[in-house]
Amino acid sequence: YEASFLRLLEKVTNGATIEISYTGTSVVYRPGVIMGGKVKHDCPPSRAIGYFLEPLIALAPFGKHPLQLTLTGVTNDNVDISVDSVRTLLLPHLKRFGVEEDLELKISRRGAPPKGGGEVYFRCPVVRQLKAVQFVEEGQIKRIRGIAYATRVSPQMANRVTEASRGMLTRYIPDVYVYTDVYKGAESGASPGYGLTLVAETTTGGLISAECAFQPRRPGTAGVDGEEVEESTRGGENMLVNDYHFPTPEDLGIHTARRLLQEIQKGGCFDTTSQWLGVLFLALGPEDVGKIRISALSPFT
Repeated sequence: YEASFLRLLEKVTNGATIEISYTGTSVVYRPGVIMGGKVKHDCPPSRAIGYFLEPLIALAPFGKHPLQLTLTGVTNDNVDISVDSVRTLLLPHLKRFGVEEDLELKISRRGAPPKGGGEVYFRCPVVRQLKAVQFVEEGQIKRIRGIAYATRVSPQMANRVTEASRGMLTRYIPDVYVYTDVYKGAESGASPGYGLTLVAETTTGGLISAECAFQPRRPGTAGVDGEEVEESTRGGENMLVNDYHFPTPEDLGIHTARRLLQEIQKGGCFDTTSQWLGVLFLALGPEDVGKIRISALSPFT
């Protein structure tokens, strides 16, 4: 998937050269000019679309032409950020930095692992300069929104996930609403799956999210059903370990709700999945003072 990512960079830029050594252990990359324009790319099913989309969100505002990107592959897995989180979490943060009009992410097809088959369309305008952001007030949580999706499984799965997570979160705050998103036929990709993305919004406009997707059991994996396997840390050695299996959809809902509450407990205006964007855009911004408050730094950031 790294080679695929380099090819994607090659499509977006002009004049980039990539040399990979015979052993495949070192790579020399000379960047070119970020052009933007219309780009279509197939992501391999070993990594989710989020892995390819994240760096491009950081590059696209600085291109010569607005970027119109169509990516196909796995839309939700537990290793990379899901496309729902990108849409509900990273794009509002981008708007805060002055990347506003014509910014959209459309999920035209879902694709659950292992086969994928999803498709997303990302459009991003070009900005001359980012805004300096002062964002240190955390505020209180005022509402929680979520999306539960189901592809190629009974729509009841998404409803059961929502019931369980809502039951847990309403004890914390009354304003909880989880949408169900059921895909049928060609839109549902190549594999069955379901998952949940939750986003909590604070009174000052901070966003905190958590997500989890159902993972089919791979044959020959250790761990008994019902035991929670240690979750994969982004950037750790076990980066591609994607092995949650929940006996029932309710467990998945409750697990996601707990992760959201853990994120809220950490505090900060940018949560763990979006802090890299805030820190990077502060560095790339104008020379005014920019301040943001983030929770504990993750290895990925």
